[in-house]
Amino acid sequence: MPVTPKSSVRTDKILQAAGKLFARQGYHGTTTREIARLADVSENTLFRHFVNKEELFWSSLRSYSAGLKFRQDVLKGITQCDPPEVVLPKIIEMLADTVNYRPELLQLIAVAFIELHTKADEFCQEQLSPVFSTINHYWEMNIRSGKIRNLDPTILTSALMMTVLTHPGIYNLIDGNKPVYPNSLEAHRAYARFWLDLIVPRMPAYPSPIAQN
Repeated sequence: MPVTPKSSVRTDKILQAAGKLFARQGYHGTTTREIARLADVSENTLFRHFVNKEELFWSSLRSYSAGLKFRQDVLKGITQCDPPEVVLPKIIEMLADTVNYRPELLQLIAVAFIELHTKADEFCQEQLSPVFSTINHYWEMNIRSGKIRNLDPTILTSALMMTVLTHPGIYNLIDGNKPVYPNSLEAHRAYARFWLDLIVPRMPAYPSPIAQN
């Protein structure tokens, strides 16, 4: 079994500690001393791995963004333009897992736009644009083939993202007396059903009166 170099393990610890603190306290509200303390290293050690605090911030954000990638089977389904009934639940699962298991990522992106906005666009083009563009291209292919309704693919992409990212919070504002769904699997299924009902053309149960005329 290969042994992971100590320097790599130490770097990962620093990145994880930095991400947690930057997400919780913001960029300007976090010191390198605090990060070093949480990572259980000296501040001198921290600066042997990273030139300055800003480099550490972007490195931690890229580290947390690493999970926002399509699995090979999902990417293959998107490329082959497999039916939405197959591909859409997998896309939703990926987005929802990011929200549930990597909450620091969303907070770090918010910090980037608020406190380091001059470089935030560059990060988004590098890390987020490929994901969003892939989803958007999938919509375009399915619209052309008639598998989904003729809707604006960019609006679909934006709305799908917002459904998964914001629905739990908005639901609590509307009806905070009960949980949204009993577990994440039920949430994934509910989102998939909603979107498939919305975008997949359905044959009418009865002939349209207008068509009869």
